[in-house]
Amino acid sequence: MNSKYTIRLATPADAAGMLDIYKYYVENTAYTFEYDVPSVEEIKSRIQAVIPHFPWLVCELDGQIAGYAYAHKHRDRSAYQWSPESTIYLDHNYHGKGLARVLYETLFAILKLQGFFNVYAGVSSTNENSTAFHKALGFEEIGLFRNIGYKLGEWHSNMWYQLHLAKHVSEPATPELFGTMKRSPEIAAILREANVQLQLLGQPSETN
Repeated sequence: MNSKYTIRLATPADAAGMLDIYKYYVENTAYTFEYDVPSVEEIKSRIQAVIPHFPWLVCELDGQIAGYAYAHKHRDRSAYQWSPESTIYLDHNYHGKGLARVLYETLFAILKLQGFFNVYAGVSSTNENSTAFHKALGFEEIGLFRNIGYKLGEWHSNMWYQLHLAKHVSEPATPELFGTMKRSPEIAAILREANVQLQLLGQPSETN
């Protein structure tokens, strides 16, 4: 039986697999500003806090998580409610295979369905691959937070990017909570399309 990638909705049970990926970035990069690797329980708590409101997706290969992406609140004031932030991490062995694009496009399709109009992303200014990736997806560079974080013996700046998901209208409806619609036919159709796209990427090699 051939191996294949699958995108699905994340659950708290995925925390350990996600932590295996995230640990590398905490310990070796300034792409996240966390100093200490969180516990599995902390990752579970973060998932549980997000999924009632926003989608959290995983991409797996034969049951092993290769990457994940999620949206979360960007600002607390009511007027910001149509504009979440996005985050994505891939196992560093799976870069360059097209998985990140499908993950993000699936995430954005769900956010648009929920009624969001914008999505924001903060990217370390030294992360050239992520910068190119966000620009290729249509994100617009909107600002630089210069020397905003200190990690690994250096000061680091963050670039901020914005993507418009839908045409802005007057009197927008309140976005729908993800927890109330995650089992809808529309979400199922978005996930099916994502998995069709994944299979078009080709099969992974035996060295992955």
